[in-house]
Amino acid sequence: MNTELAPRRTVVIVGRPNVGKSALFNRIANRRIAIVHDQSGVTRDRIVREVAWHDESFHLVDTGGIRLFDGTREDNVIEMAVRDQVDVALADAAAVILVVDVQAGLQPADEEVARLVHKSGRPCFVAINKCDLPKHESGAGDFDRLVFPRFVVSAQHNRGVDELMAEVVKVLPPKTEAELAEAAKPLRVAIVGRPNAGKSSYINRILRSDRVIVSNVAGTTRDCVDVPFTIGTGPTARHYTLVDTAGMRHVHKIDTSVERFSLFRSEEAVRECDVAVLVMDAEIGPTTQDKFIASMIQREAKACIILVNKWDIARAKGYTETAAIAHMREMLPYLRHVPVVFMSAQDGYNVRNSIEEIDRVAEHQRRVLPTGVLNRTLAAAMTRTQMPSKNGRQMRFHYATQTGANPMILRLFVNDARLATKPFQDFLIRNIREAFDLEGAAIILQFRSRVKSAGKGGSASGTDEADAEPDENTLPDGSPRRPIQKPRRAGAGKRPARKGPPSLGRGKNNLTPKSRRPRR
Repeated sequence: MNTELAPRRTVVIVGRPNVGKSALFNRIANRRIAIVHDQSGVTRDRIVREVAWHDESFHLVDTGGIRLFDGTREDNVIEMAVRDQVDVALADAAAVILVVDVQAGLQPADEEVARLVHKSGRPCFVAINKCDLPKHESGAGDFDRLVFPRFVVSAQHNRGVDELMAEVVKVLPPKTEAELAEAAKPLRVAIVGRPNAGKSSYINRILRSDRVIVSNVAGTTRDCVDVPFTIGTGPTARHYTLVDTAGMRHVHKIDTSVERFSLFRSEEAVRECDVAVLVMDAEIGPTTQDKFIASMIQREAKACIILVNKWDIARAKGYTETAAIAHMREMLPYLRHVPVVFMSAQDGYNVRNSIEEIDRVAEHQRRVLPTGVLNRTLAAAMTRTQMPSKNGRQMRFHYATQTGANPMILRLFVNDARLATKPFQDFLIRNIREAFDLEGAAIILQFRSRVKSAGKGGSASGTDEADAEPDENTLPDGSPRRPIQKPRRAGAGKRPARKGPPSLGRGKNNLTPKSRRPRR
């Protein structure tokens, strides 16, 4: 198992807290990836993202703010872990960007970070941040004591970033064969769950290193952390990107803006992943929040597996896997198709088996079903159930075809798509999973109305209205669309009174124009 995490073409951003490291990271990546907030110490883990700057591609790393001076130790486990993360990032860097705050001036902590970079021996460039206005540049001379080449920048207003990165990419080494092999899109796996379920511990056990910070404090992970991971070497190597997400608490229990941002990023990680791994605590079992996360994974149509962590503790208390799976299926009936792996990040029990399950589910999600076998499977399933009907009109099935993979999208042509009920769709999906062994994969059914042409004899080779345009009476998932009720305004339906003098028609209050009155 190859657990080398950082490629050679790596640019690391370092600095003391609240100097704008994450803002510069987002500016270079051209995406809002790292959480930017006035609160100090928001970033804790190393955030890695592959970015492209003009024609150059490299890995960009954001690190937590360094508070501790070299040689000092304290009881705060998280602060010590942040410092260790920075040391590891510097050891793997090809170039370093040291971010300082021009408005705060040169601080002793800035000199301490510069000393660490000097010790690492890596090429370094000082980004004098927050030079939002030309008058702020007068304080840039104070940072000459750091010795490194300095650049006046403003990450918020995109000033001076081009000049900085033009010099940074010059010192990056050429790509190695291993990096060219990793250029293929890796399998993106999002590790999600409640706080303190063991998500970060699981990733560290896979990598056999303390890649992400782990502590007993709930909410230690605040941002989504991408961790490149490779199994094997050469053409047969399997490449992954493990995404460690923040613990997802109920939205009504969130009391800080940072935690709210963390929830948004975790939800975004689920939307962008190929496989979602839902981590649960074996001692607590499925909770209401676990049900909410599971429903979100199903709503986003993502392949999924369930990891029951801390199984070593539950097994010592007499729990069995058979009873636990039965309880799991009862509490989460809409995830009956998802495989369950009982594991322990503490002692490594079943960790390798969880990787094999991730590969198997990802393969199911990308499978292409033969059209003929798919139609025979659906036709056989429909003979075992009552076809849905409404107002004397019964659904008739014509044929089906697969139109997408990851997620798997199956388009079914019927006489009336509005007749497709939710229980009927669930019945078809269960039969498709059983027939093709699609455990853990998400399946989307799209029903389309197929009408026969009005030609002679009503030929069955009619036109497919939905081949060019979707049915306006159905949603993308095939469910019927509810008509939009427009609010009725006060006085609607009444013809407004005509302004001006009344006409000379019959009656005192006749306001009809003379030209529009019927002739006698």
